[in-house]
Amino acid sequence: QVQLVESGGGSVQAGGSLNLSCVASGFTYGRRHMGWFRQTPGKGREGIANLNAASGISYYADSVKGRFTLSQDIATSTLYLQMNNLKPEDTARYYCATDCVSWSGLRQPSDCRDWGHGTQVTVSS
Repeated sequence: QVQLVESGGGSVQAGGSLNLSCVASGFTYGRRHMGWFRQTPGKGREGIANLNAASGISYYADSVKGRFTLSQDIATSTLYLQMNNLKPEDTARYYCATDCVSWSGLRQPSDCRDWGHGTQVTVSS
């Protein structure tokens, strides 16, 4: 049974930071391609960052490059998203996903097979 549990969201002021966590279970983390996505009523769901767990090769959306950083702890099957210099437009519900299969590059939501329930991030101006 695949399970992805996100945590670390909250409400911060613009310029602040948050570190999101995704704890995975029910599969071998090191054999999967993991991703973070976010969803708003205006933009829908979009890919923001993803990595190949085995290689550590990461991809980022242009909107978050230089501000967000992926990391992982394979031993605990945990994927992290460090978010710095947050902006009001980063306000969204953030989702973790696995089995994001594509040839290469930034993943689309349709590339991923299993999803967590999300964690809310709200950035005040």
